[in-house]
Amino acid sequence: MQLTNKVAIVTGASGGLGRAIALALAAQGASLVLASRNTVALEETQRQLSHIQEHGQRAIVVPTDVQDEASVQHLVEETLRQFEGRIDILVCNSGIAGPTAPLIEVKIEQWQETLATNLTGPFLCCRAVLPTMLEQQAGSVILIGSGTGKHPLIGRTPYAASKIALVGMARTLAMEVGPSNVRVNVVSPGPLDGERIQAVLQKQAELRHMSYEQIKAQATSGSALKRFTPVQDVADTVVFLASDQAASITGEDMNVSGGLVMV
Repeated sequence: MQLTNKVAIVTGASGGLGRAIALALAAQGASLVLASRNTVALEETQRQLSHIQEHGQRAIVVPTDVQDEASVQHLVEETLRQFEGRIDILVCNSGIAGPTAPLIEVKIEQWQETLATNLTGPFLCCRAVLPTMLEQQAGSVILIGSGTGKHPLIGRTPYAASKIALVGMARTLAMEVGPSNVRVNVVSPGPLDGERIQAVLQKQAELRHMSYEQIKAQATSGSALKRFTPVQDVADTVVFLASDQAASITGEDMNVSGGLVMV
């Protein structure tokens, strides 16, 4: 297995893409630190990972609010305590959709909450984890971005701004920490299969006075593969970037979008 003896923190591991990423990392040998605000859902992810104990791996739950500096620091300290001072992989997956409305109708509180979760959260996590990776002279940081921002989505300016900012953050950070053999990359999914995209498209339909089926057709028509992206495809890309197979890949923004974004 590619990630045997590695320790991975996954934020937003309470369901959806975060849970899929945790399962995929565990399947390749990693031990997991599961973080989000939803303790009950985190424990369900942990239950689904219970089989990994047979291979000497562990999965622990650390409830975390990535917007809160003290909460993030506790996440890192607990990881170091439980896993003998190691952190090999950080996946910043926590995120919120934010409001769906024209920019002129977006409240400042909605804007600030979206950026606090989607951008400040990864900043706080990276700042807390990187000293350990720099001391180890090894590590892989993976920020979960989005095709939104590169491929416009009407009414989603706070979300688009928060996600496209991660690309600049990753590229600059990659140059800062690269001499210590620490890599930083972004994975930018296209619209993912599942309940979340259904909710987003329903709000789009209401905003634009169109049917759900019309919005869904538009959402997939721009991609080369004419479909939503399977969650597992994104999780597998994260595993690749976390592994030594990607040892020369850093500062990249990898689109997993079915061809919706080709830059």
